[in-house]
Amino acid sequence: MGKLQFLKQKKFYIHLLAIIVLSFVLLWLTIKLLNVYTRHGKVYELPDFSGMTIEQVEDLYGRSYHFILVDSIYSKTEAPGTIVQQDPLPQAKVKHGRNVYYIIVAKTPERTTMPNLNNLSLRQALVLLESSGLLVKELVYTDHFARNAICEQHYNGKVIKPGTELVKGSKITLYVGLGTDRRNTKLPKLYDTQAEDVQHILNMAGLNLGNETFEDKDSIQYMKVYKMEPPYSKGSVKPGTFVDVWYRSSKKFDFDKERNKMLAEDSLTNAKERQAVLDSLAAINDSIAATQQDIEEDDESYEDDF
Repeated sequence: MGKLQFLKQKKFYIHLLAIIVLSFVLLWLTIKLLNVYTRHGKVYELPDFSGMTIEQVEDLYGRSYHFILVDSIYSKTEAPGTIVQQDPLPQAKVKHGRNVYYIIVAKTPERTTMPNLNNLSLRQALVLLESSGLLVKELVYTDHFARNAICEQHYNGKVIKPGTELVKGSKITLYVGLGTDRRNTKLPKLYDTQAEDVQHILNMAGLNLGNETFEDKDSIQYMKVYKMEPPYSKGSVKPGTFVDVWYRSSKKFDFDKERNKMLAEDSLTNAKERQAVLDSLAAINDSIAATQQDIEEDDESYEDDF
């Protein structure tokens, strides 16, 4: 019993209460400090930095975000030293202090060498061309027994030899074999495709990118295809056909709603076509039945005559 005498002392309960209160205070302080450190519940909309230099961005937003350069690309249309891509994307919900990765336009053009594409398949040639930092100007189909085989490679209207030094982003014309069957190529479905992916998809299908129309003023990263000509419903076209494309901004145009509308219209069209076929078959069956009936009546009349 002597060991439990401290339970009868007032000082023990005072100390116990002080320990409990201090524990709650420390727990409350820890939670508060964690909220401050992690900025719990406080998110901000990330601005669009495209078109700005890193000096401008650091001056305006350097205290709010940590900017990290990941790459540079050469562009003839964008100002050198300006930001062209960012991650996270604009309007993303982020916390202050977040790392923002960006790509800028190089101030001096990078150089590369022309690869040897002759006798490669079109797909192999496109992959090798892109890995060398070069672009396709046009696919020209020509008489050749091997379909989609590269016959010649041209730059500025002249044959270019492998190993020739070029500025990255230079456009190459590829002469491609038609093959012996000369069959059409299938149109790819471009609806809702990012603008930056359109030419690659068309070239892979053996087609060329025609006129591009941007119906909204917005950053290229938001632009998506909403119409193409020839339309996807045409099915197939001649190899090398130029496909015109119209773009809308995904921030201003509801692609999902329009897709559902098109699916509903397609279903209605298919239903009408099926009904028309059924009506035609029914008419044919009625005609056959009427013909058979006439034959039977003629046979009966013939028997009556005899």
